[in-house]
Amino acid sequence: MSLPVTGKVPFGGDYNPEQWPEDVWKQDYRLFDAARIDTVTLGVFTWALTQPAEDIYDFGLLDRIVERATAEGRSICLATGTGAHPAWLATAYPQVCRVDFEGRRHRFGQRHNSCPSSPVFRRLSAELARRVARRYAGNPAVVAWHVGNEYGGSCYCELCAAGFRDWLRARYGSLAELNAAWYTTFWSHTFTDWAQIEPPSALTEHWRGPDHTAFQGITLDYLRFMSDAMLANFRDEKAAIRESSPDVPVTTNFMGMYRPIDYHRWAADLDFASWDNYPPDDESAARMALTHDLMRGLKDGQPFWLMEQTPSVTACRDVNPLKRPGLMRLWSWQAVAHGADAVLFFQMRAGRGASEKYHGAVIGHAGRADTRVFREVAELGAELERLGGASLGARTPARVALLFDWDSWWALEISDGPSRLVRYQEVVLAYHRALWDAGVDLDVVAVSADLSRYDVVVAPVLHLLKGDVVARLEAVAARGGSVLTTYLSGRVDEQDNAFLMDVPGPLGPLTGVRVDEWDARGPEVVNPVRLGTGDDAVEVESRLLFELVVPEGAEVVGTYLADFYAGTPAVTRNAFGDGDGWYVAAGLDQTGVSWVVRQVLARHDLLGPYPDVADLESAVRVAPDGTRLLFLLNHRAEPVEVTAVSGGVDLLTGDRVTAGAALRLPERGVVVLREER
Repeated sequence: MSLPVTGKVPFGGDYNPEQWPEDVWKQDYRLFDAARIDTVTLGVFTWALTQPAEDIYDFGLLDRIVERATAEGRSICLATGTGAHPAWLATAYPQVCRVDFEGRRHRFGQRHNSCPSSPVFRRLSAELARRVARRYAGNPAVVAWHVGNEYGGSCYCELCAAGFRDWLRARYGSLAELNAAWYTTFWSHTFTDWAQIEPPSALTEHWRGPDHTAFQGITLDYLRFMSDAMLANFRDEKAAIRESSPDVPVTTNFMGMYRPIDYHRWAADLDFASWDNYPPDDESAARMALTHDLMRGLKDGQPFWLMEQTPSVTACRDVNPLKRPGLMRLWSWQAVAHGADAVLFFQMRAGRGASEKYHGAVIGHAGRADTRVFREVAELGAELERLGGASLGARTPARVALLFDWDSWWALEISDGPSRLVRYQEVVLAYHRALWDAGVDLDVVAVSADLSRYDVVVAPVLHLLKGDVVARLEAVAARGGSVLTTYLSGRVDEQDNAFLMDVPGPLGPLTGVRVDEWDARGPEVVNPVRLGTGDDAVEVESRLLFELVVPEGAEVVGTYLADFYAGTPAVTRNAFGDGDGWYVAAGLDQTGVSWVVRQVLARHDLLGPYPDVADLESAVRVAPDGTRLLFLLNHRAEPVEVTAVSGGVDLLTGDRVTAGAALRLPERGVVVLREER
């Protein structure tokens, strides 16, 4: 099972006609025609409509919605409707509502409010999915199934506590193994009965704040359990769908770098990945590129769907900036450049009330076709029609991998030291930014991924080591590749217990260093670092974390310039086999991170075509027939002119591009070059 079968990049999005009288639907589809909208996501929040009581199902309205979309020639991504449970369910079965970290049982409201361990919720949500699939499985317009919606949050109720204990029994087998893993001899916390184990919360004595407990192993396992518990909900519904629809792909919409759920644990269960892209500002190009690559990496490079983005503004933040002219188009093409095989919006028509009435939409409250937003959507729709199926199924030919690991993220940030100011995501973003600026095609992958096809592997703050990741990293270097890792890597095992060896633990032989001490300081403290030697040396800043390195075979590439450890290594390179292992011991600023990353890339001739043109993004996708598509995206608010590195045809304009000739991109301009073979 793979991606939905479509003839072009699906274009459209989340449509909620149940919020409108049927005479509005006719107007909507007329506007959809004008904007080249060919795909609609239906039924995401229809549970209360399709099941108004426990023993009553009423598909009358959903029937008309699906029939209208089918008659209008639209492809349908059909949801199970379980994104939020109905009021009657919470009233009849209060235990389906979550208990929060402070121990309070929530009442009906919001949407992320269903206990994933509730047998009633699991039974009724799966039954609704079963009935929806059975009813519409024969409709050829349905190209994908959409389960739930933006899974997330946590629950700390008794049902989850019992589920946690069952999960722990399966994981550890015995209390002896569990006590060893959690290091419970500390503070006399040895468990002698499974019933003694409680979820980490404000009601337990080892609480030190959300996600900060004296027993990080307990918290880490609860994070893993909660991710798995929600995955069980997805599996319930997918299995119910499969009873009557064995061939139509199933997905759910992820939320990018979303901390509570380990998407790598979910990846195998999704037929294709999809995600909702809502950047916090209009300067997030590199961050979005990282997240697109992360989503693509979930399924070993398989393209994904951009399930939601706003055409204009969001409505969920304190401040919701408007996308500037051209930005929606640019960011949509960026998604395609990084592997999106669908470009969809939330929402198609703006709702009249509730919390999303001011959320951006393709069609505003007045239903006009002459707004700037609608015109830009229609222009993008026309471009996607011209692209046709050229990019469908195309893969990214990456020789660089960036490791992203939820366990390391969790373990680092629930730790009581060395510094709570070091944030996993911020460090990963800095190293990705360096790769993005250099124009590198890269994969963002799990630590369990096959690394044999990469020349460079970047593994920032690989705090927790699991499986055979060290052996596979060593294999990359041994055959001539480069591995780059950083401070706070190799610190703990899979149970979050420190290795009884020198830091960076099992990464020591690869990096050729030993770390005996480390210094954590506030953000106001700067320790300058000199990188390189001679005329090529540069001086950069480092903050937050400074490890004191003793080389054990590694050569010094950068040194601290201040404090009692001035003159000691801050960056090292260690020869390992035919390749090398790099270690960055300090929290370098972006200039420093980029300098180091470019040293690594240059050794393998992996700099992109325009590494010195700021904010000009390049990306390559290779279609199943071998056709290479070069995407160039100008993230500047002014034009940029470069020399074309290859010839071909711009699929958006039909213009021919000649290698070596001047190539001009307007502000926020895009080129999709089908390269000549």
